[in-house]
Amino acid sequence: MTPVKQTIEQTLDQAGTGRFQRHLLGVFGLVWAADAMQVLAVGFTSASIALTFGLTLPQALQTGTLFFLGMLIGAALFGRLADKYGRRRVLLITVACDAVFGLLSAFSPSFGILLGLRFLTGMAVGGTLPVDYAMMAEFLPSKTRGRWLVMLEGFWAVGTVVIALAAWGASLAGVEDAWRYIFIVTAAPALIGIWLRIWVPESPMHLMKNGEQEQAKHVMNRVLRTNGKPELDANIKLTAPQLVSNESLFSPTLRQRTLTTLAIWFLVSVSYYGIFTWIPAKLSSDGFGFVRGYGFLVIVALAQLPGYALAAYGVETWGRRNTLIAFLFISAAACFLFTIAGSSFLVGMSILVMSFALLGTWGALYAFTPELYPTALRGSGMGAAGAMARLGGLLAPSVLAWVISQSFIIAVGMFAALLLVAAIIAFFIDVETKQQALT
Repeated sequence: MTPVKQTIEQTLDQAGTGRFQRHLLGVFGLVWAADAMQVLAVGFTSASIALTFGLTLPQALQTGTLFFLGMLIGAALFGRLADKYGRRRVLLITVACDAVFGLLSAFSPSFGILLGLRFLTGMAVGGTLPVDYAMMAEFLPSKTRGRWLVMLEGFWAVGTVVIALAAWGASLAGVEDAWRYIFIVTAAPALIGIWLRIWVPESPMHLMKNGEQEQAKHVMNRVLRTNGKPELDANIKLTAPQLVSNESLFSPTLRQRTLTTLAIWFLVSVSYYGIFTWIPAKLSSDGFGFVRGYGFLVIVALAQLPGYALAAYGVETWGRRNTLIAFLFISAAACFLFTIAGSSFLVGMSILVMSFALLGTWGALYAFTPELYPTALRGSGMGAAGAMARLGGLLAPSVLAWVISQSFIIAVGMFAALLLVAAIIAFFIDVETKQQALT
């Protein structure tokens, strides 16, 4: 019998989105929330760490500097390893390291050991972020891929709410060394995630790239079966687009989208981490009138959820690029409003809109980026983007400390300008990937 050729994309369209994707979203989402908690713990633990070890706040924030340095290295390293050795292996290694080093951080006997453990935790978290998205994208049909990727990013808001509640609870309880309890909370989801990720199969697109057609077909039959669809006939042969051996992130066909995308990731990251590294400490101490305390921080975290919801709608309705540009402009406008706000009410509103718009920006950016690259480079592309984001995060608690110490309002005005530049750069991304097949 003559084999009938069928692509992975056609098979994913046949499978649709069902129980398999929901399970995958739950597994990835749990660790995604854990990663958000690990990242944002920088702002929520710094004051307590300073008190424990007799440090100034800028000194305590060096835990964030080492954490983001680790994330930068981890994103670049593990993204490339995922393209070479497979998504699944890297997923299991990174989430295990995330859980172990994150938990050990809570028991650090000295500030030096804490810095080392936060660096190692950062490497693990940096490795999970790009690989999660590359793999999730490779299990989704093109017509709903953008919405589901934004839904995965939405778990970041869940993690944000949990870390804010944990910090608030530790504050109300008046516990000594509150940072230790917060780090235990941040490690818990990753500990659970180690066992859940064993369930996740290897990406069929990665298997096809390595010439493992039978294994890829086995995985796709599992997806079809789990979603209640008939398995592939025995005479169907899965195929993949011919890979270009000399393709790279900066080859002529990809150079413009790589440069523009990396620039946007960096600018958004500097602004996001600049704001959310310093605002928790600012609001929990002096604040801005009634806009203060951990209670308001929980509200700020909840404001992210509608941002994700609108981004999920926008990427499928208006397109990835248009949605990204719109959220960047709104983010810049919210930062500008903060600089001219003449009342506590306007300050509070501007912070809430920042949270709403910046997380909508991340949702669109995470949905867009993995679709810009072919399978052979998807992990590397997400890893490079993640590394640029971590470089921005690295600058936020360290280099920007001087600017913020001079004037928090001036710093937020600078973030408004950076986000505006990012919105302009986004016009030069040379492709729209809405409902386009992955290659």
